[in-house]
Amino acid sequence: MQVYLDNAATTRMLPAVRDAMLPYFCETYGNPSGFHSVSREAHRALDEARRTTAKCLGAEPGEIVFTGGGSEGDAMLLRGAARACRAKGSHIVTSAIEHHAVLRTLEAMQAAGEATVTVLPTDAEGRVSAEQVRATIRPDTVLVSVMAANNEVGTIEPIAAIGAVCREAGVLFHTDAVQAIGQIPINVKELPIDLLTLTAHKFHGPKGAGAVYIRKGVRVEPLIAGGEQESRRRAGTENVPGIVGLAAALRIATDGLAENAARMTRLRDRLISGIEAAIPTAILNGSRTDRLPNNVNVSFPGVRSEGLLMRLDLCGVAASAGSACTAGSLEPSHVLLALGASPERAQSALRLTLSSLTTDEEIDCVLSVLPEAVRLLSV
Repeated sequence: MQVYLDNAATTRMLPAVRDAMLPYFCETYGNPSGFHSVSREAHRALDEARRTTAKCLGAEPGEIVFTGGGSEGDAMLLRGAARACRAKGSHIVTSAIEHHAVLRTLEAMQAAGEATVTVLPTDAEGRVSAEQVRATIRPDTVLVSVMAANNEVGTIEPIAAIGAVCREAGVLFHTDAVQAIGQIPINVKELPIDLLTLTAHKFHGPKGAGAVYIRKGVRVEPLIAGGEQESRRRAGTENVPGIVGLAAALRIATDGLAENAARMTRLRDRLISGIEAAIPTAILNGSRTDRLPNNVNVSFPGVRSEGLLMRLDLCGVAASAGSACTAGSLEPSHVLLALGASPERAQSALRLTLSSLTTDEEIDCVLSVLPEAVRLLSV
């Protein structure tokens, strides 16, 4: 039996999403910026996808810009917002557990003299508080970037409270919602969010298609200059099949969010309980309660992640030790270190992430092979 529990890295595309995309590869293949009928058909699909994406987020169509994915979206918003606000200052606030798409972009900006960055620590569960943000905002602060939920340990951040502090201080608030979209409700009309990043392949859509939300009235200088596409905010011919797939996947995820979240939460908690019962030394990383419905991250002291992943793979279980973007790195997880974990604990972590397609039988399979794998590898 093949069990796939690496859905935080990427998800399987749904057949309905694939079917929605297919006509835009070979039939309605025009460049949406053209004037003839073939292009107009592609442009209509682009407009419909924008309306669908906006509706799912509680946004207006004009507030949605399509990108090539989450990392591009983060870089676009961080660099673009900072440049647009440079007359006010260059101070940016973020957290120690952000995805490297955020942290490394900010490191590069700071090295180039484009920003001064304050990195906030988290508590032992990976949470940043609104009070921390309030205490760090300065007269020259232009942007705060705190993710909606962490990609490694699944901790959900208090973005409503953080955004309220930013709104009160007149500072832009960006949230990387790549892991949160499709898992928990995110409505930009109800939340004080100015800038948001998402990507399709985290909620059963295609790779290479993402979107950002830019609240009306917020200025963001383009990361990619050139043509008139995306209202001059992101140049380059749009990936029409990918964008259509993104919108289809987002609509399905949004429509089924409550039901799927409840089901994944039940499976997640059963997996956590089963691991803790069978392996008493296991340590749950992240929050036990304020956690994404699909995320399980556990450390097994004395067991190296690499060996455990290989043994699980031989048993037909696909998992990870953390972010796919750091796969192959010998360094311990920056997220777990930020939570106060020792390097040894960080290097013994296993991340098991579910999706709406995960079954009880797959959870049973993991619980049947994981304890023996840990026992064999324990030192």
